[in-house]
Amino acid sequence: MQLIDAHVHLYPPEVNRDPADWAAACGERHWAELCTRRRKNGQRVQAFPSVTELLHAMDAAGVGRAVLLGWYWERPETCRMQNRFYAECVRAHPDRLSAFATLHPGAGLTDTLENLGQARDAGFCGLGELSPHSQGYACDDPVLDAALEWAGKMGWPVNLHVTDPESRAYPGRVETPLADFLKLARRFPQTTFILAHWGGLLPLRTAEAMPDNVYYDTAASPLLYGQDIWRKFCAQVPAERVLFGSDFPLNLYPGIDAEPNLSRLVAEVHRSELDAAALRAIVADNAKRLLRL
Repeated sequence: MQLIDAHVHLYPPEVNRDPADWAAACGERHWAELCTRRRKNGQRVQAFPSVTELLHAMDAAGVGRAVLLGWYWERPETCRMQNRFYAECVRAHPDRLSAFATLHPGAGLTDTLENLGQARDAGFCGLGELSPHSQGYACDDPVLDAALEWAGKMGWPVNLHVTDPESRAYPGRVETPLADFLKLARRFPQTTFILAHWGGLLPLRTAEAMPDNVYYDTAASPLLYGQDIWRKFCAQVPAERVLFGSDFPLNLYPGIDAEPNLSRLVAEVHRSELDAAALRAIVADNAKRLLRL
């Protein structure tokens, strides 16, 4: 069974060389707060691997394909840079890598739709990871609305960053009211939404029925929830709605590993006590279906 990691981040060499200085120069304050910090013991929160290093990590973990997600950048120029880099990655490794485009509505409607069209032509297959709450625009921003409608017409899933309202405090944490995601899904019923990080446990925290166009990924799971989250979540939400995602190169097991270890999360999902059909849906079939792989 070929595993698909539906939530991976990667950055170009100019970012990896000196992430903190790059972020300061480019005005990406929030990204720097989240991605360049170190834990109290001096350990990096995440690594900055090259494309080759990502492929090696995938091979070691038995991951056949990774979906490169953009970041929720604060500047349109950074979004364009990310999309150009991902286009190069997909062109070089079409058998291993897929990519989602990112955007900031500050670019304006014309430029945003033009950039999305270029991403489509470059082989991209989705939009995100977006976070209006972190990027500084409203969830009903008209440019975002146009992009979400465009994504629905193109059959592109949209990945949205979600913070669990009951999660612990950490540097860079931004509140993302869960009701906002329900409103988006209902306003754009033809668009498929993937709510990152188990959707902040949205379907477990509300009595409201979830719209049919909402899915969830498991990114950063060990940093947020215990091993039993796989079984508990899927007891209330069909496994056909969940996509395996790691949030690589985030270090998910800082108490065990000094560097990110994708293999450990793969081992965790295999220990999840899910039946074979549910397991296959989460680690492969759902992503294949949504991304038309």
